[in-house]
Amino acid sequence: MQNLQEILAYARGRAQELKLPYAGALLPAEAYALMQGLPGAKLVDVRSRAELEWVGRIPGSVAIEWNGWPGGNRNLDFIAQFEALVDRNSTVMLICRSGGRSHHAAIALARLGYLQAFNVLQGFEGDKDPNGQRNKLGGWRTAGLPWTQS
Repeated sequence: MQNLQEILAYARGRAQELKLPYAGALLPAEAYALMQGLPGAKLVDVRSRAELEWVGRIPGSVAIEWNGWPGGNRNLDFIAQFEALVDRNSTVMLICRSGGRSHHAAIALARLGYLQAFNVLQGFEGDKDPNGQRNKLGGWRTAGLPWTQS
């Protein structure tokens, strides 16, 4: 495994390569390494409460819905909730089911001046396989990283 500075450098390089407007893009195992080893780093899970309850949670993460459930409406209080729970100077890693909502959350935070906002590629469940199923191609769970289910 790379050291923490190498992980951050790779993540920043992916952001430049993909022309992302935020600090970087991490693979799930890289996010876990930063979560474990980088003081003050926060993993923010932007999935809905329903997903957290029914699909699974990441121990030590901070949960702030990007879209609520039911209905999937945008959480208009996301920024206020985020600012109440996460220090502005923290390295922030955002995760959702597959990387889409967390991408948009990272953009929103970068626009507000958060310089250390990273998206976790593949998300918690990964991409769909040829049969349209998740949890087989990439993602936090497939990587064997810690998670719990109620």
